[in-house]
Amino acid sequence: MSLYLEHFGLREPPFRITPHTDFFFSGANRGPTLDALIYAITQDEGIVKVTGEVGSGKTMLCRMLLERLPENVETLYLANPSLSRSEILGAVADELGIPSNGKATHSLTRALQEALIERYAAGKRVVILIDEAHAMPAESLEEIRLLSNLESKATKLLQIALFAQPELDERLAANDMRQLRERITQHFNLTPLKADDVAAYIEFRLRAAGYRGPMPFTAAAIKLIADTSEGLSRRINILSDKALLAAFSHGGHQVDVAEVRSAAQDARFAPLQQPPGHGKKPVLLVIAGLLLGGLLLALAFNLGSRNGLEKSITAISQDTAAPVPQIAPPLRRPASQPSAQEASPPQVASIRFGPLTRKHFDQYEAWAESAPRQHYFIQLLATDATHTGEIEGFLARAAGALEPSELRAYRSRLSGRDRVGVIYGDYPTRAAAVAAMLALPDTIKAAQPFPRQVSRLY
Repeated sequence: MSLYLEHFGLREPPFRITPHTDFFFSGANRGPTLDALIYAITQDEGIVKVTGEVGSGKTMLCRMLLERLPENVETLYLANPSLSRSEILGAVADELGIPSNGKATHSLTRALQEALIERYAAGKRVVILIDEAHAMPAESLEEIRLLSNLESKATKLLQIALFAQPELDERLAANDMRQLRERITQHFNLTPLKADDVAAYIEFRLRAAGYRGPMPFTAAAIKLIADTSEGLSRRINILSDKALLAAFSHGGHQVDVAEVRSAAQDARFAPLQQPPGHGKKPVLLVIAGLLLGGLLLALAFNLGSRNGLEKSITAISQDTAAPVPQIAPPLRRPASQPSAQEASPPQVASIRFGPLTRKHFDQYEAWAESAPRQHYFIQLLATDATHTGEIEGFLARAAGALEPSELRAYRSRLSGRDRVGVIYGDYPTRAAAVAAMLALPDTIKAAQPFPRQVSRLY
């Protein structure tokens, strides 16, 4: 893993697949989802459910919750989904320091409720985070529902957050799960990253690991990673790591399509969803073969003419034989043809920005000279630099809803593409930035803003 660190000037591996909260990517609505989860848990919102495909970042989000929840919230983390009904109750009691040896279920439940009431009286809240909840037995899910019934006259004593794959939704749709389903008041879904988010994600991980050079991944390489990974962060990590290793192995400092293809071949990912009709063709071919064989035998016994038999065979073969698929050779870029990043890079002088955009470029330059790197701001918009009308229109709307002097626009090619970002405010802490973000007008929230640190701009 550490082979290429010095080669690329990295402080630590940037694409580890084990959750590391220093590498939490707050873009692609991950940051706002985390903030909404914290709000739901601390505001007595009942059972909260977070679903996402394998490798979409659910466990990372769970770890971030463990770090970001207020000090008055006591967290219990259950990573083993195969616990039985009694084992879950015992595990919760054990985490709260309640002796469970020899106690009957009703006695243990009463002791658990008394312990939760004591914590509530002391101003503490208790939340249980359950990972891989889709793999829990039905009786264990029923116990989760019963635990959600522990409450005082005014509030729930135990908050519950379920992290699961989409299969949990299928299980909850069953009629016998309707009681648990109706107790889930907040639903969050971690969707795969889009192509633009993949570029920002890779860049973020590299910078978080100490990388300070130009973006090593070409635009074409990032597009191939986005397509191959299907937007899943774990797959992106695996492909990016293997591609960096491939570049290092031949002494290069740039990751292009060839390195990503090599990484994809080594990773051998299966598609998340099989295309419609996948798996049916072989069955149809077998059926056609059996029918053909039966017809041939019938014809052999019943037709006396050899010519008639040959004609019948020809006719049947034309109707039932499957076409032979043609395998196209892999596309190769001629040596004389530049890569996507090298070909026609955006020229600074070729883009004519509007007056508002130029004004906020100047505001950014003045602010960036003295802005502390540990401070935070709110990222309102990030788009291609060529979308000048979108940028100008957004700035006009934002200036009417926010303090214009706090609006700034910057231009960056850190992702390998010419991009313009619109940011707002200057806050000493992330908590202050989050509070300001939650207070933004709905028209601005529709763009899905998120907090970022000033150091991430460089």
